[in-house]
Amino acid sequence: MNRYRFLFLLLLLACAFGLALALTLRASFVFPILGAVLFVGLSLGYTLATLESRQKVTPSSGTVRHGNEIEFQPKLLDATINEMREGLLVVEAGMRVIASNRAARNLFSNIEGAIDLRRLHEITRNPAVYEAFLYAVKGIERGGVKVETYKDGRRIFDLRVVPLRSPDSAQISGAVGVFFDITRLERLEIVRQEFLSNVSHELRTPLTSIIALAETLEHGAIDDGENNRRFLSIIQKNAARMQRLIEDILELSAIEAGNVNVNRERIRLRLLVDDVIVSLSAGAMNRNITVQNLVKSDAFVDADPHRLIQMLTNLVDNAIKFSRDYGSVVVRHESGDADRISVEDSGEGIAPQHLDRLFERFYRVDRARSRELGGTGLGLAIVKHLARAHGGEVTVKSRVGEGTRFTIELPPAKPAEDTQRASVSIAAAN
Repeated sequence: MNRYRFLFLLLLLACAFGLALALTLRASFVFPILGAVLFVGLSLGYTLATLESRQKVTPSSGTVRHGNEIEFQPKLLDATINEMREGLLVVEAGMRVIASNRAARNLFSNIEGAIDLRRLHEITRNPAVYEAFLYAVKGIERGGVKVETYKDGRRIFDLRVVPLRSPDSAQISGAVGVFFDITRLERLEIVRQEFLSNVSHELRTPLTSIIALAETLEHGAIDDGENNRRFLSIIQKNAARMQRLIEDILELSAIEAGNVNVNRERIRLRLLVDDVIVSLSAGAMNRNITVQNLVKSDAFVDADPHRLIQMLTNLVDNAIKFSRDYGSVVVRHESGDADRISVEDSGEGIAPQHLDRLFERFYRVDRARSRELGGTGLGLAIVKHLARAHGGEVTVKSRVGEGTRFTIELPPAKPAEDTQRASVSIAAAN
């Protein structure tokens, strides 16, 4: 019995006692007072009883007041769980699946129909997954379990499974596991390891040569008039190679980190290509290679001039290095849905199995020849990232024995009239 009912009964007893007293004393003045007390008591009792009934309906937390809200909460929770990127799987103590979300169901795509109410060994044959849940229902938390799937390519997950305990006791009623997708992290880790390995190898080769020749000079070869200058020339060549490598690494790191600004402007392309060809003319003349600029004089592109020179220098330099003696390199431009700047050589061409990896850092088709020609293995990776920074792309086509063509695709240049109108509109707005 709560306090409101108790007060109500107490008032009724007081009224009954007053009525008995009035009848005993036969006092007429007692009846009006008794009636007033009885009326107040009944009114107060009714009010208190109403408050009590309202408190029963409304939860003390004040979070849920209506039936539709009570129905909405499970739907909201279900929608939230299903939209999670991580896979969620709940099993009961008998290793039967009792709940799952959409991401978890996609992991077990080889199972037809729903996975709920199935035993865990029916939906996966992976012993690591089964063992992790088995340990969890025994009270042992498991983490760091690596799970691989091969639907739509190889994907890697980090599985963490914890025991599910009943709220009113310490008894374990099941286990809940969460699958975290770490495919990208694993790929980045592999790239990092390969990068460090390649950098170490690329730096070790010239550094070893420099140290060896320096020691040779120190032990008397410096007085050898026939060889000392040749040794110094080799040292200088290897030091310059290390410097180019370090500069390219820093440049590529800055581009990938987004620390390089691309300031696009309207550029007359033919003049820019002429500058690139002139800067590389010495290497072309040494091998009797003809470099042609077939870009029309009225061709314009929207690009950062410094970055476009950097891209074309890498491509034209590579074309000269890998062309045959007395061969040719041609630079062209095509406009349309995009501005396409192509650099084509007459070299030996590239086998198809190399084309997909050609823009990876340090990837070389012919490592020995690339090092002999002074390449760092980062030029094409820099071109790819700079093209994407412009909102474009770089592609390659090649046939063995016929040559190779690299194409930079950039968003189309705006007509001069549109550029002038835009400048007038901005000036008017300001």
